[in-house]
Amino acid sequence: MMEKLSQQEEEAMQAVWQSGPGFIKDFLDQLAEPKPPYTTLASTVKNLERKGFLKSEKKGNSFRYFPLIQEEEYKKRFMSGFVSNYFQNSYKDLVTFFANEKKISATDLKEIIKLIEKQ
Repeated sequence: MMEKLSQQEEEAMQAVWQSGPGFIKDFLDQLAEPKPPYTTLASTVKNLERKGFLKSEKKGNSFRYFPLIQEEEYKKRFMSGFVSNYFQNSYKDLVTFFANEKKISATDLKEIIKLIEKQ
């Protein structure tokens, strides 16, 4: 089971996925303002490495990090966990919830049905 990331960790992973393998300063460049302090990002990255999301290699006196988990894989695992935790494993209940909350329009639903029929 993949560990759920905190928002801070998730933002750091997004930065890694966007920039590709790199150094902490590269990831910092990807983050939106207000950016966290360098040291905060560095400790978040260390946590991600400990959790098995990133791997590092020493380059000179700094470390280059690269993702061990791709964004698509994370989304898939996170979504299935989310659906099982909140919607008793029913994607139908999930879609119904968003439809009732007026977050999905009839047009969206028609497009979703088209996608499903193509499978």
